[in-house]
Amino acid sequence: MGDILVKAVKKLLDKQINTVFPASVFKLDNSLTLIHQQIPTTPVVAADIWVGAGANREQEPWFGMAHFLEHMIFKGTDKLPPRVFDEKIENQGGITNAATSYDYAHYSLTTASSYLEDTLPYLGELLLNAGIPENEFSRERDVVLEEIRQANDDPDWVGFQALISSVYQHHPYGRSILGTEKDLMQHSPEEMRRFHRTHYQPENMTVVIVGGIAQETALELVNSSFADFASPCGDCPQKQEVIPVIAGIRRQELYLPRLEQARLLMGWTGPSVEQLRTSYGLDLLSVLLTEGRTSRLVRDLREEQQIVQAICSNFSLQRESSLFTITAWLEPEQIERVETLIRLHLTDLLDFGISKQELVRCQRLLCNEYTFSTETPNQLAELYGYYNTIAQAELAVTYPQQIQSFDSQELQQLAQDYLSPNYYTVTVVKPA
Repeated sequence: MGDILVKAVKKLLDKQINTVFPASVFKLDNSLTLIHQQIPTTPVVAADIWVGAGANREQEPWFGMAHFLEHMIFKGTDKLPPRVFDEKIENQGGITNAATSYDYAHYSLTTASSYLEDTLPYLGELLLNAGIPENEFSRERDVVLEEIRQANDDPDWVGFQALISSVYQHHPYGRSILGTEKDLMQHSPEEMRRFHRTHYQPENMTVVIVGGIAQETALELVNSSFADFASPCGDCPQKQEVIPVIAGIRRQELYLPRLEQARLLMGWTGPSVEQLRTSYGLDLLSVLLTEGRTSRLVRDLREEQQIVQAICSNFSLQRESSLFTITAWLEPEQIERVETLIRLHLTDLLDFGISKQELVRCQRLLCNEYTFSTETPNQLAELYGYYNTIAQAELAVTYPQQIQSFDSQELQQLAQDYLSPNYYTVTVVKPA
């Protein structure tokens, strides 16, 4: 995939017009990537650390390991006892957060610029030398187990998990990032240490520093804070990649107690990051269908016919196979009718395309959303780190121009390629 991705990235970069990446990208001697952008006018600095160690790296029997490890990262090292990190950060007014997805684990620190030198080394120590102590392991497992139980009480979460398990039947994207109670009860601290030593390595990590800090200072700080990585572990189970294929219409129904309203979820697979421009086109099609009252599905099904309470679509870019979904909240007796009408709208899109007026509206909305989401150091750090983890950081700033460069014919072709009304998965959730 590496050579193909490089060619795809080059092709996208070749399309850009007067786009300059405002940050600097460094490959350190140990192969860690640093991205830095100084914003002299702000007293705040955001430090984001991205690790290519999400749920996609798990293989049986380690399902749920990446997310559980995210919790355990903060339980200290041999040099840093549990909870000392939180005290250090909070005493200086800083904020930390973390998240795990299929393609990455993400850790963030926001603090006053003058305090970064006192706080980033602690986060580096946790990430590089996680102790994963046995007594903390058992306690934190109970926390994650409670997360799983709460998620299973959420009908929208249950419906979505059922949908992706149908879409990605033999791929890690079809599993819950949280894992299951059974999965977690099988994990051991030593197995987690092996997972950590395998994936939390410099060549798999991007550090992003954005805000009121000079480049030389940031370089010195990252070089010193991310120097002593644990020795790699070579016997970690490796996943097997299976590319999902949807043939025909794949259907399932769930019945949940205490449910007042039904859900209709429809899903299509999209491209990998090798076809990043195609992904941007599917963003536009998602806006066309359900963004705002004048979008096609909202206007017809909610505003005019009033047969759904709400309807939305979403395009999720994923490294190996992206996901396009349409979700409706409605009364059970309307499910068949609404699904049929959605298919008719898709057929109309495939046959007749999108008008110039609709295209301009969708482009304006997405470009505005991009502008609103790149105003703060935190937002920029997250944007650069995300792109560098799944593709290449410099592509982060090409998004508005790529969106503006689409025409109606190209979008119609993308709809024909990816949004067939005859090849998709559908999950219906009904009251028991």
